[in-house]
Amino acid sequence: MPEAEPAAAAAPVPAAGDEPRYGWVVVWACFAALAVIFGIAYSFAAFFESFAAEFGAARADVSLVFGVTGLVYFALGAFGGMLADRFGPRRVTSAGMLCIVAALVAGSRSSSMAQVTLAYGVVLGLGVALVYTPSIGCVQPWFTRRRGLAAGIASAGIGAGTLLVPLAATAAIAQWHWRGAMLALAAFVAAVGLASTLLLRPAPTARRVAGAVVPGVPLGPALASARFRWLYVMCLAGAPSMFVPFAHLSASARDLGIAEAQAVGLVGLIGIGSLCGRFGVGWLADHLGRGPALVAVMASLGASMLLWLVAPGYATLAVFALWMGLSYGGSVSLMPALCMDFFGARAVSSIIGTLYSGAALGNLAGPWLAGRVFDASGSYAPVIAACAALSALATYAARRATMPADAR
Repeated sequence: MPEAEPAAAAAPVPAAGDEPRYGWVVVWACFAALAVIFGIAYSFAAFFESFAAEFGAARADVSLVFGVTGLVYFALGAFGGMLADRFGPRRVTSAGMLCIVAALVAGSRSSSMAQVTLAYGVVLGLGVALVYTPSIGCVQPWFTRRRGLAAGIASAGIGAGTLLVPLAATAAIAQWHWRGAMLALAAFVAAVGLASTLLLRPAPTARRVAGAVVPGVPLGPALASARFRWLYVMCLAGAPSMFVPFAHLSASARDLGIAEAQAVGLVGLIGIGSLCGRFGVGWLADHLGRGPALVAVMASLGASMLLWLVAPGYATLAVFALWMGLSYGGSVSLMPALCMDFFGARAVSSIIGTLYSGAALGNLAGPWLAGRVFDASGSYAPVIAACAALSALATYAARRATMPADAR
């Protein structure tokens, strides 16, 4: 017999125009918050050569900083979600922004790669964990009919930050050296980041009031369901294809003789593709189905790796960056909406955070292994091929996760 699954409590479906107006304020506040935190995290590509030159570090050692950042924010995403479910998103996300400010200030004063890893890896990762899951989880309960579009717009902040902030960081490094650039980024986070998190409020349906239970599946039964397990496998297997390019695409472009500004700009092209994926895929998924859309974008992510594998120069790498970004952005925009669809609002931030912890190992191991393989062989080809194979597994897991329970 098929495994029984917990069901989210049914709620009346409002007309599109009946969804609260403040929900859109929350959407754009989340957009800004995600642009800030992931713009800072992915500015790692701009600091890569500076760290290597300053501390005489190998690529694997420098890549480890980015891997630690991802490991921390994915592993602690559930913790951030639980805090937000208990104390509200505004307090938790504002604390996260202050952690990022502290990480950048401390990073600017680092005298070794170990100190950079502690600041830019551990402390910054903690800050991202306290902002990411609580902010994206705050959006979903405000919407029903346009949940996919709202989630897509909110998560498009990741693409916008990926596009703009690394380029700004590159210009700041040229102007003020990497240490001064970190201080400038700290000021940016303190101003823009905190302004955005102060606008985050829980939806009326997600507020905890005395004697009332928020509709939806509790955390324990949700984590025990077959649907969640397959979603977790998808995140775990798909993570290397999502994060290896952020750490190594610029470096692989430099190896082909591509100029520094163009090489770092490839990360910006991932951001452009991500923006298109989050807006476009979110809107299409509301009309064609969020489950099939998730399967399609995971398959597309794996296929894009094959283009990177054979890329001879900048033009092909640019197409890869746009394609990979579109697939990555589409998948990330769909996950929170699907969690709300499947499990309801009761523990949605905690569920999303626990789910994203599946990406922690891939985020840590993928960039680090890519650096190790390159240092040993002078080529990224074996890792890129492995990413494509793991993406095939992630696509299968996505299909199983989104099937009806009686058909799984």
